[in-house]
Amino acid sequence: MNPSSHIKHEAAKCVACGLCLPHCPTYGLLHDEAESPRGRLSLMQALAKDDLPLSDKLESHLARCLDCRACERVCPSGVTYGLAFDAARELIESSRPTQPAGRLVMFMHWLVEKPHRVVKLETLLRIYQRTGLQRLFRGSRLFQLLGLAQLEANISVLTSPSSLMEIHPATGKPKGRVAIFTGCLTSITDPQTTVSAIRLLNRLGYEVHAPPEQRCCGALHRHHGLAAKATELMHGNLRAFSGTEEPILCAASGCTATLKEYAKYQTGDESAGRFSTIVTDLNQFLAGIDWPSEIKFNPLNKRIVVHDPCNLTNVLRQEKKPYELLARIPGAEILPLPDNARCCGAAGTYHLTQASIARQLRAPKIEHLKRLAPDILVTSNPGCATYLAAGLREAGLDIEVMHPVVLLEKQMQIPPPGRG
Repeated sequence: MNPSSHIKHEAAKCVACGLCLPHCPTYGLLHDEAESPRGRLSLMQALAKDDLPLSDKLESHLARCLDCRACERVCPSGVTYGLAFDAARELIESSRPTQPAGRLVMFMHWLVEKPHRVVKLETLLRIYQRTGLQRLFRGSRLFQLLGLAQLEANISVLTSPSSLMEIHPATGKPKGRVAIFTGCLTSITDPQTTVSAIRLLNRLGYEVHAPPEQRCCGALHRHHGLAAKATELMHGNLRAFSGTEEPILCAASGCTATLKEYAKYQTGDESAGRFSTIVTDLNQFLAGIDWPSEIKFNPLNKRIVVHDPCNLTNVLRQEKKPYELLARIPGAEILPLPDNARCCGAAGTYHLTQASIARQLRAPKIEHLKRLAPDILVTSNPGCATYLAAGLREAGLDIEVMHPVVLLEKQMQIPPPGRG
């Protein structure tokens, strides 16, 4: 189905009931019908029917959508707003000769297209962090002119080179085999989660297969309307996991949501359909298996607040799973972050392209964290993690931010020598 047809098909389902309005973050901030799901859907439909020409004003209304898909979850008519919105972006991008995205977003597009580019950048960043160049460059005028502060806020402190093997054998009593999708930028933005996930799975008795040929999931390109490049990346992953029969696990909820929808993006492709059925959120998998009785966790007398990413909640519908996993840690006080149903503002590259709205959405969450004063904030999306962590640093709050699997692995008791 071409983009225009897809938009018309979904827009025809909308009965303009307005049930989506209270759930839309931008409508809640701006109180403008054009900044609501039904308003944007009407704009998309008019664009697809050639009733409205593409204009800066129309495009700005669409660009301010976070694609959180909260509207989709509550829609009584079953409008698949996310896919319609991607089709609208594709329609817009195909109608003009150049890509208007900012330099930073274009650089990220280029970066994730080839895995070796990320590896090279990781090496350069390690040198940058260790040699003092970071402190020197931060104080320079060039750093400010290039607007690199936001990008640097998303980069972890890199301690050692990534050393991911293709096969990670089980260390506990063998129970099976799983594959893992590692993503494109995790070695830079969130290296610890992949390491912790593999260690935990190995202890639970699972051999972990990490195909080296895997690529970026395609979300970044797809959500910017670059359908051809997104399709190329998706086909790369379908080839990389082509012989896989076991569950394909992914720790990053944003990537998982995209992987689960390959069948919708690549209609008629049987391999995409098979792939989507075996992709599983890591939290969901861990919460659904039988844990060996010998796996124990050290007590943790700390307050842990849980952030629910939009894609984990609205697309995957697995937001309860992190709570189930964290309940295994004795002594921990587990609390949800208030107003969890509202997007934090990270939304992929949204916090870079729509910084003002993103900060307005993050601000109440930082205030809630000030009041709750947790020791740890956990979230299952690395983009949300880095954006919330940057907000905590700005507010002077000393709160650790990590994936729930990192905390589980950290608290897992080490067995005596000679035992699983």
